[in-house]
Formats: sequence, C-alpha cells, structure tokens
Amino acid sequence: MSPLSLPQSRTTVLSPRLAALLRDHVGHDVFRLEPDTIGVGGPEVTDRILASRRATETERPTFKPLQGRSISRTEGSSVMRTIGADVRDALKRPLPEDVDLTGPWPLTGHLFLRDLILGADPRRLRLLMSRNLELTPKLTWSVIAVGAALPGWPRPGDALTGLAARAAEATGYQERRYAMGIYRRAASPVCFTVSTLVANALWLGAAFDEDTSHRNIIYESLRLLPPSWNLLRNASPEYPAIDSRIGPDDDVLLLPLLSHRDPALWEAPDEFRPERWDELDPDNTPGYLPFGHASERCWGRHLVMPLAELLLDRIRTAGLVIDPKQRTARVPLLGLLGVDEVRLVKPA
Repeated sequence: MSPLSLPQSRTTVLSPRLAALLRDHVGHDVFRLEPDTIGVGGPEVTDRILASRRATETERPTFKPLQGRSISRTEGSSVMRTIGADVRDALKRPLPEDVDLTGPWPLTGHLFLRDLILGADPRRLRLLMSRNLELTPKLTWSVIAVGAALPGWPRPGDALTGLAARAAEATGYQERRYAMGIYRRAASPVCFTVSTLVANALWLGAAFDEDTSHRNIIYESLRLLPPSWNLLRNASPEYPAIDSRIGPDDDVLLLPLLSHRDPALWEAPDEFRPERWDELDPDNTPGYLPFGHASERCWGRHLVMPLAELLLDRIRTAGLVIDPKQRTARVPLLGLLGVDEVRLVKPA
C-alpha cells in the first residue's frame, strides 16, 4: 500500500516496484538501483544532470526514432504546434451540454477528449487513439499497417484537424505508415495524460472544497502521482563529473516520484493539499518536475493544463462523485503513472 493520506478511507495500492522505491529511497539524493543504473532523487543533483546536456533522440519520450527514422527537433516542434492549434480550436467550439462523464476513468475522459479534439478525423486515424494499443507495440503497428494500406486515404483539403491534414500529405505506403505513427505519437499522449491526471486527482482528493481552484488540484495531483515519474539519461561523460557516485558506464534514472515526496522539500509530503499551491510557483519549486526541467520543458504542458481544468470543471459542476463502493485503486508500473480505474457516478 502507498503511504498516501486519502479521504474517505480510500487505499491506493502501488505496484511492488513503486512501493519499494518510496519505502527505500525517499529523501536519498543518489543511490544505486541496478549494477549499471544510478537512481537520483535529490533536486540539486537532478538539476545539474538535466542542465548538463540536452536529451538525445532516444531519451525524448514522445519523439524517439519512429521505426528507425529519426524525428528532428524541428519536426517535433512543428507537430506539437499543430496539435496545440487543434486543441485551441476544439476549446473555441461550443461544448456539448449532454456529455455523460460517469463511468470508469481514465477511459471515460480519454474517449471524451478524443472525440472533442479529433472527432472529425477519419476512422483509421481515430483508431490510433485506442488505449488497447498500449498493450504491445506490435498491435499498434499492425493497426498502422492496415490503415496505411487501405484505399481512401484522406486528401489535403478535406475537413480535418491540422494533425490529420499533415498525415493527408503523405504519399506512398511507407510515408503513410510514418504519418500514422506521428499522429499517434502526438495525439494519444495528450488524451492519455490528461485523462489519467484527472482520474488521479479525483481519487486522491475528491470531494474538493468549493473554493479550491482546478489548477491547484491539478498541480497537487501531478506532485503525488506524476505521470512522468522517471526520466532516463543514458551514460554520459558529464555525469561522473557532477557526482563521483555515478560511474562512466552508469545510466541515470531521475525520479520525480521521489523528489515530489521528499520531506525536506514538502510539508506533509504524503498528503493531498492543493492549497499549498497558493504560495508555490510550479515552475520554480525545487524538486517539482511534472513537465520536465526548465532547460527542456515538455512540449505538451500548455495543452494538458486547460484540458484537465475543462474536465474537472465539468465533473465538479455536474456534482459527480467517486462510487462510494470503491475503496481501493491500483497504480500499475507503467510509463504513464496513474490509477488503473476510478468509477464516477451521479450522487444518490
């Protein structure tokens, strides 16, 4: 079980590896995790490591090479600007009034965001947003292979999102496969991350005080269950010079999961206290890295916050509550850290 202090006697069960990290290493700055891997939880060492060099293409979470093809920073930035414009366009349109957000989260929120942002895109592209594709890369690429081969590829000039319009420019089977891969890489993390973040916030803190801002709730959820709970940096000559405990062949695993709960940095670190953000600056709080380091912030952070606030506003306005029968939620060991299922219901 996690050491979280949750409302209404809820229990969060972390995977054994996550629970062991919190049990054994909270408050430790540098420690050995594996024969070839050093863990880092201290904010000062973390800051120096992340500032020492930029992430390589294999260390970037969203824009790693795609089927062996490099994705340049210029292309990655352009893709994120495109999906950002799509999100802003979606938020400008009148939102449906009859949306039912009851049911299992984060799945329910994910489907809402998929339809809100990408609802007009062709089915072969929207299929790439299925959470079932997270099961294995082989399944993802099987769907992409079929979608790229089918006739009726979208055409430039069709009524599409900007992201789908980029895909429509692809010609030839291989380019279509690549375009579909980019579509999924850009769009799915937005929907996955936001819906997971809101599910985490609901489980950790609901019911919320009426005067607690959506933004503070999100910041505190990001602290206790940061979706990006670790940042891998491959062995590099800069690191032994920063700390002698890091060998020249050691990979480094930076762990916001630990720094976000370090008792030297946070009052009541295991408690959900959104009011702490009345006084703290999330961009300038030591050890707080939900969107990465100041030297290289996550490109999607300006999309995550307004979408998460939108969902929280809808849920709170509708008066939805966590199913009183649900007392336990599990947090599996995945790249995107979050509770596996939270059931939202209308109040009795």
